[in-house]
This record gives sequence, structure tokens and C-alpha cells, in this order.
Amino acid sequence: MSNAAEIPCASTYPPMSEAIDLIAASFAKTEAGQQEIQKRALGLSPLVRRLLVLVDGQRTGKDLAVFVAGNEVEPILRELVDKGCVEAKAAPVPVEPVRAAPAATGLAALPDASTRTQAENDMARNFMVNTVNTIFGQQSRLTLIETISRSKTTDELRMAYLSWLQTMEGDRTAAKRLPDLREKLFKVL
Repeated sequence: MSNAAEIPCASTYPPMSEAIDLIAASFAKTEAGQQEIQKRALGLSPLVRRLLVLVDGQRTGKDLAVFVAGNEVEPILRELVDKGCVEAKAAPVPVEPVRAAPAATGLAALPDASTRTQAENDMARNFMVNTVNTIFGQQSRLTLIETISRSKTTDELRMAYLSWLQTMEGDRTAAKRLPDLREKLFKVL
């Protein structure tokens, strides 16, 4: 397309998406993004274009995720950032994520991991996957579901629990149900 030369794209902008927390950052359209909405020169898929239209400078990746239900929002935002259509308005991902202390997460009160059976591990794994699917929908938060599903031992499940907990705390509906969900989960975790 001859119009493509008018719109700066990935070759003009260095890939920045790897250094951005795509869920916590808020996004704003760039000039290239404004032009893409008008001219459709980059050939974005309908889903990617819809998300571009919804970017308003205020919504975070988490806010935008509800508009792509059943799809992961991170790859879509990564494509928009890498093509220069949007820019992040937040700090980059910290180099080393902060781990919550066991006392703050409730893990310190759990029995020793060696006392848990494989059946209890299976129940804990299924509980976490099912709550994610119920609250966020099927095919959502796939990275979290994969992390939980790969966890075979009690210790691995307890590490996956930290990601599960963070995800649940980040959603208003899930956060309201969290005390009850955590109580049920802790019976087998």
C-alpha cells in the first residue's frame, strides 16, 4: 500500500513492549495511531483495531482487557506498541518482582507442604484454575492458568498461589470474594 509509507511503524520505533508492564500501564494513541484509525494502512485485525480505537490515554491494559474477552490483551497491546500506534504512560516493569511475605499472603499459617497429598494438590490446582475461569472467563489469563497447571508439588502450587492471589486482588469482583475463596483453597493448599 502506498499509504503505509505515511505512517511510522515498527521499523521507526524500537520494540518497547518488552520493557512495559502491559497490564498496569495506561496507554495513549500516538500520531501514527490516530492516522491508522483514519486510513487503516497497517492492516490491523479487527480485534487489534478495536482495541486501538478504545485507547484513550486513561485506560490501563487491565481496563482494556475486558474489551477483548476470550483473548489475551498483552499480545494485542504489544503489537500496537511495537507498531508505534500507542505509547505507554507508566513506569517499566521492575527488574526484580517483589514477592509478598508468607505472613502477608496467609501461606505462613498453612501446614507443612510435605503433609499434603497428591489428591489435595490436584484439588488445589483445580480450584485455582476453576476460579480464574469462572471470574475472568474461559481462555482468559492463560499464562496464569498454565503456571498453575504446570505446578505439580505443594511448594510449586504455593508459588503459583502468589500469582493467583495477585490476579484476584486486582479485580474488584474477585477481591470481594477473595476471603471466602482463600478459606476454601487453604483447606487443600
